[in-house]
Amino acid sequence: MSTPKEQNSIPTSKVERSTKFVKTGLKVGGNYIKHYSKKLFNPDLDRSELNEDNAADIYESLSELKGSALKVAQMLSMDKNLLPKAYVDKFSQSQYNAPPLSGPLIVQTFKKYFGKTPDQIYDKFNLKSTNAASIGQVHQAELKGKKLAVKIQYPGVGDSISSDLKLIKPFAFRMLGMSEKELDVYMREVEERLVEETDYELEVRRSIEFSEACSILNNVAFPTYYPELSSKRIITMDWLEGKHLREYLQTNPSQESRNIIGQALWDFYNFQQHEIRAVHADPHPGNFMITPDGKLGVIDFGCIKEMPDSFYTPFFSLTASDLMENKEETIKAFRLLEMILPADTPAQVEFYYQNYKEMIGLFALPYIHDTFDFSQTAFFDKLYYFGDKISKMPEFKQARGVKHFIYVNRTNFGLYNILHELKATVKTDTYKPHVVLSY
Repeated sequence: MSTPKEQNSIPTSKVERSTKFVKTGLKVGGNYIKHYSKKLFNPDLDRSELNEDNAADIYESLSELKGSALKVAQMLSMDKNLLPKAYVDKFSQSQYNAPPLSGPLIVQTFKKYFGKTPDQIYDKFNLKSTNAASIGQVHQAELKGKKLAVKIQYPGVGDSISSDLKLIKPFAFRMLGMSEKELDVYMREVEERLVEETDYELEVRRSIEFSEACSILNNVAFPTYYPELSSKRIITMDWLEGKHLREYLQTNPSQESRNIIGQALWDFYNFQQHEIRAVHADPHPGNFMITPDGKLGVIDFGCIKEMPDSFYTPFFSLTASDLMENKEETIKAFRLLEMILPADTPAQVEFYYQNYKEMIGLFALPYIHDTFDFSQTAFFDKLYYFGDKISKMPEFKQARGVKHFIYVNRTNFGLYNILHELKATVKTDTYKPHVVLSY
């Protein structure tokens, strides 16, 4: 993978950022014109070249802007049912490989928040970033013989969330094919999480709370955080040695090692969901390391999704109990979750009941068995096939389901996908959902 060029500046004002979006919009429009001109001479031409051109232009623009828009691209790249493959491939680069900011911009950020340059705070500070993602980039530092990771947020990211999401909306609308109402619900929930994710003081507090709560888990490692060396836009933590998931898999690890990491991941997520009722909701591979002693290192707690009882109980009761055997109680749970709406006709109730039952039945398969082999492609083929099928149904074009589904689904499918990449077999009965059998 080529190293992206450093950026010497970042558009921070609304005018600069909207100008960049407008230019990208014109490029995308040009790609459509080019596509339809070719189609005149070749009616069988598919959209793969158009998708590749659009994905490249949109990604280039978003990676320069950083922030919310790039974060949305990263999120969408994890949902293989929402976007054509060209977008998924391109946008997934933002998990590891966004263009980093140059040294002078980093020094400027330190002066703004600490009144000092990095060299005045740490014994050593590497101005070259080791990892640049959508909201910030990471630098290596040393203090009193300790190796540190310093995460620095891009300038303007926290202040431009709302305006950026308004600007990305037309692109999302075109790429996702959601109804306007559904897209509004999606964008509002994303905005709420992003506001939290750009508050690094909140992230430090949560990182300490969650790493302490999860310290009871086997084979999971966390860095120590340093609030006194952190601020609203800078986080200092221990440097965690290890390999990212893709690097780890390239070493051809044993099945036993894969299973240990898979089990640690499963326990990490299910302990949070079922015992804390709040979960690390950003399960992309860039947030995890495999440490030299074979543990799962968790290096980012920026995105946390809290689950109210009104969502948690009906949803997980459906996935992990015999509730689905009782049609009447299942429909009651679907109503609580707004998957079936008050105005639905009996025929619509039946239609949604059947489809949601099939969907949740598929999702719940790992919970039904004591152990589950995530290497099996048949399970994922069924999931993707079903997701693809309902995405084409007009009945699912309108918004359904409470907003909590957005991040909880993303979290669990993200977890499933990582376990699939690991080809891990895990014990799924370690942290079970708390359920009820009637409403």
